[in-house]
Formats: sequence, C-alpha cells, structure tokens
Amino acid sequence: MGIAILLMGGLGLAVGIGLAIASKIFYVYVDPKILAVEAALPGANCGGCGYPGCSSNAEAVVAGKAAPNSCVAAGPEVAEAIAAILGVSVEAKEPDIARPGCTYGVADADTKFLYDGLNDCRAAALLNGGMKVCTIGCLGLGTCARACPFDAITMGPEGLPVVDEVRCTGCGTCERVCPKNIITLSSVTRRILKEYTTEECTTPCQRACPAGINICGYIGAVAEGDHDRAVQIIKERNPFPTVIGRICPRPCENECRRQYVDEPVAINFLKRCAADHEMEGGRHIQPYKAPDTGRRVAVIGGGVQGMSAAFFAARLGHDTTVYEAGEQLGGLLRSAIARQRLPMSVLDWDIEGILDMGVKTHTGRQLGDDPTIPDLLAEGYQAVLLAVGGWDSRLTRTQGRGEASPAPGCRLLIDVAKAGDGAGYPPIQLDGHIVIVGNAHLQPALIERCKALGASRITLISREADLSAIDPEQVDIRINVGLSKLTGRGDNLEAVELTDLDSGTRETIDARHVVFAAGRIPELIYTPVPDTADATASTEPVDGGGAIAWEAFPPYKQPAFHHEIGVMAPGDALTDFSAAIKAIAAGRRAAASIHRRLYDMPLDLPEHVVAPDTPVQNVHSVEHVPVRLRRIMPLADADQMARGAELEQGYTPEMAKAEADRCLQCGLICYLREKSPAPQQIAAGQ
Repeated sequence: MGIAILLMGGLGLAVGIGLAIASKIFYVYVDPKILAVEAALPGANCGGCGYPGCSSNAEAVVAGKAAPNSCVAAGPEVAEAIAAILGVSVEAKEPDIARPGCTYGVADADTKFLYDGLNDCRAAALLNGGMKVCTIGCLGLGTCARACPFDAITMGPEGLPVVDEVRCTGCGTCERVCPKNIITLSSVTRRILKEYTTEECTTPCQRACPAGINICGYIGAVAEGDHDRAVQIIKERNPFPTVIGRICPRPCENECRRQYVDEPVAINFLKRCAADHEMEGGRHIQPYKAPDTGRRVAVIGGGVQGMSAAFFAARLGHDTTVYEAGEQLGGLLRSAIARQRLPMSVLDWDIEGILDMGVKTHTGRQLGDDPTIPDLLAEGYQAVLLAVGGWDSRLTRTQGRGEASPAPGCRLLIDVAKAGDGAGYPPIQLDGHIVIVGNAHLQPALIERCKALGASRITLISREADLSAIDPEQVDIRINVGLSKLTGRGDNLEAVELTDLDSGTRETIDARHVVFAAGRIPELIYTPVPDTADATASTEPVDGGGAIAWEAFPPYKQPAFHHEIGVMAPGDALTDFSAAIKAIAAGRRAAASIHRRLYDMPLDLPEHVVAPDTPVQNVHSVEHVPVRLRRIMPLADADQMARGAELEQGYTPEMAKAEADRCLQCGLICYLREKSPAPQQIAAGQ
C-alpha cells in the first residue's frame, strides 16, 4: 500500500511539474478587452455579425474589424456597453429584417415541384432547380424556417416563408441558406441603395419604370382600399407621387402583361388616385427613415433631381439642406408645364412632403456667389451634390444670360464662346491648362477663343475618333477617354483624372479649368479630402492658401449604362432630363452614391444588374384571363376648364378599385388568373 501511495504521489508530482512547464511554454495571452466584450455579448453564436461565433466577433470588435453594434442579436444597450469598454461612441444602427421576395407559393405554381423525396431547399435546387419553370421561385420546403436561430420564420399557408418582424434580428441565416435568394435582408438603407438584379423576382412594369417603383405592391394596396399603404410603397422610390401621377409618360404601361388580353392597367392613374387621397386628407404619409447618422449633406439645386436626392439622403439618416438660386423650389415643374396639367398646389404639396421628411432649404442662394462649394465643405458638410439642371433650367433662371460658374474651374462651352459679348455673358479668364470635354467636332475658332481668354495649353478629350478639324499641334487630343474625377483646393481646380475606356487605366493631369461642350454641367459629388492627401498632380503653383482640399466625382450610372465611365457618357443627360421620373431616379442614385462614399462602400453596380436589354425570364402571352376594359379617365368640360379646373379629373374610389382589380399581380413569369367579371361591369366600364 505504501509503495502504491508513493508511486501515485510521484506520478502526480511529475504531471504537475509537466503542466507547469507546459503552461509557461504554451501560454496564450488573452486581451482583457476581448474577454470583457465577449462577456457583454449575448452568446447566441448566430453568425449574423459575419463571424463564426461571439468569441470571434469579440476579437474582431477589439481589433477594429467590426463595430461595437455589430451583434444583431443584441439591443442598443449591449452596443453601448461594448463601446464603453472600448472608449468609443456608437452610431445608431437601423434594424435589418428578413423579407421574402416571391409572390406565389407551391400551391399556386403553374408547374409543380418534383422533389423525389427531398425535404431541403438546397438539395432540391441542385436537382434540376427544383423542377419549377421559374428558376428563381421559392421551393417552399422551409429550410429557412428550420435554420432561423430565433424562430422568426414560419411557412405560411401559401407555402411561402412568413417573417415575424418582432423576433427577427436580421442575422442573415435565412439569407445564407436560401439557394434561390428568395428571402433577403431588408432595411431603409438597403432599399434605397438597391438596384434590381437578375436574381430577383421583378415584374415587367417595375423593370420599365425609371424609378423602379413596386407597382404591383401599390396597386394591390389600392385594390384592398389601403391608400395609405399604397402611398408608402410609391414613396419608397418616388417623393413626387401626386405630380408624377399627372405628368408621367408611363413607360411601365407599355410593358404591362394585361395588354396581351385587352389593354394595359392604368398604372399611373392609380398612382394619382392614391396620392390624391393623401393630399385630400391633408396629412403627409411617409415611408420609413433610417436613424440619424450625424453626417451633413448639401444639395445644390431645388429642381426635381435635387429635391429627390435630398429626400433620399434624409431617409438615409443624413442632415440634408437644399440651396436653390430661385425664390421657389420645383425647377422646371413650376415653369414649363401647363397649369391645367399640373396645378401649383399639387407641386407645393409634394414639396411639403419632402420638407416633412426633414429636408431644410435655402432659396435665393446662387451657387458660385453665395455660397461656393468650398464654403459649404468648410462649414462641415461631408458631401455636396451639384444638381443645378440643364439648359432649360438655366434659361428660366437667367433669362437667357450667362451666369457665374457653379463649380470651381467648371464652365460651359457656350459661356466661353460668348464671354464678355455685352449680351449679359460675364467675362471669363482661362489661365493655365484647360480640358475640353465631350465635343468631337469642335470648331478651330473655339480653340482660338480659349487661347484669347488666356489658356496656355488645351487638352480635348472625346469618346469619338473623328477629330479631323482640330490641329493636333495646337491641342492635345485624347480619344476614347473619360473624365472620372476632379480635384482641387478652395476655389481652384488643380487636377483631373482621365480613364482610358478600353483598358481602365487612370491618369491624373494638372488642369485649371474644365469646359463642358454640353447644355449642363454634369452632376458631381464634392467631398473633402484630408490635408495630408496628395490631391493634385500639379506642377504649377496655385494660390490655395489654407483652403480646404476637395475631390469631385459623378454618381454611379443608371443600370442601362452601368459599364460606362466618367461624365458625359452615353446615357447621361446632356441638357435636362426628358421626363421628371428620370430625374427622380437620378436623384436617388446620387443620394445612394453619397451614402456609399461616406461609408467607403464601392460605387460599382453588380454585373447581373437588370437593364432594359438584360435577358430575364418573361412570358409573351397569358391564358385564362377574361377581358375587362380599362377605366377611362374623366376629363373636364369646357366650362370647368374656363374656371381653371384640371384637364384630367381623376378616378373615383369605385373606378380605382375596379381598375386595380385588373392588375394580374405578376411575378417573374407568373400572374394571377382572375375570375370573369359580371357582364354588367364590363358594359358599364366601371
């Protein structure tokens, strides 16, 4: 017994000594901050933060790779506790909510699924796409519901996932396991930044709308009599619903599948009906808004594009202010459209709705005089959007005369040609190197004019190859090149960035002036750059003093031209927009570009973005849909017109309900097979 005790004691002593030595050799230091952060986290290990557990997230937070509020399963008090551990502050974060993106479930699918005993969506997707004609549609096996760590998803009676928004934390588990991208995370910011892709269920009318409005959604709400919800859906992409309901050219109706049966649905008239309901109620109904970011954005120009950009920037949580040269907001909507089509009270109502979103305005402030873009950046604005409009806007603003440059170093070619001619065009001094953008057929006399105004060197950049009229000994000609960025300091332009359109190679050259051979100075976004940044490639001294350094770049392109680079590219508006709805879409893209730049997000659109010529699943005929005639818009008679009435009187609630019921509620290739209406309804045209 004694020997056994000695042996066990000796063995224990040896093990203890070995462990002590190993602890010294293999000791791993754990940062107390990581332990404290991990202790503050809820321990859900859901992966919604993008890391494989709370321990990994804690390490990423302390290392600065994740934010203190990156945990989706925790509330704001946890984020504040973690921020206190790190000694930092935390910015408010809007919640992400999972949202299904499929209209029809298994029970309503024209072609049923063939699962062969499979009970998981991912496995079914590997087996011939789940055997459904629609290659995007929900497979309906409930993998997302089983994967949700918070029991926030159930499968509804139609075989589609239903999300409990109270339980949902936005962890993204459902999005990661769905093989069809049907269920995705949604938030105000995500919806504003979103461009539709081929991986989504989009409808023909939605794809044709320049603003990308969820048309089926708001028409469905009108059909149910929920006009407030319809207005919210419209304002997700269009802050001027009452105006656009009267003046839109309605490209959506050209693509409506109802035309395969009888006539397109009166999509725009239904938009007007919902918006008029809001106006008649006297209360602005708003879509959701992201939390305050503490960032300031200035928009130069109170026209359709500028006001739309301000609306979306405010919805993204930014403190937004509009500066307008005129005494009233609205741009060409106020001056170029007959009152019988667009009463000013209607325009004022929609502008009030934009201001109600929190947008501030200053009228009678001419950019270039009061204030300048550098002035605004020096005041603390993190971004300034230049959206002063095109030629028609300028004629209204200046009565045909020239005006001070709205942007440092930027001019229009017509102002250069007419500078100091005594007809109201101010004199211009073009000192140093100037870059002329966009005209392949520039007359030699204009080159001489630029030299007479002081240009010491001239570079002409063009996307076209025919420059035979220009003497290459007088002008540095750059073909197939785009202007992608401007940089400067204070009121001085110092350099421009040129991008080769074939290779994508970028080159920065010094420049003092840029002359645009177009009817407008392009939309540009100005942001400050740190003083330590090398913002210029200039070799010439510029009197910038201690002025703020800045850079300017164009917003990302519309999806149809998303591969194009630089200003004045194909698809860019060279004068004013051809339709207000296109200006609204440009305003949203500008606000999205500002937001992306403020958060160091890329401006590039995905390769599979939906453009008008993108191949997508579609149908070219519909079946089992009875004929139902379109409701005719009531018009004012001569006496009413003489009293100043609108030409189009608008739908009655009964007409709107009947017209909304004509909508087939399309999906990508699916649509609603409606019941045949009563004969008297067709005869009455109600």
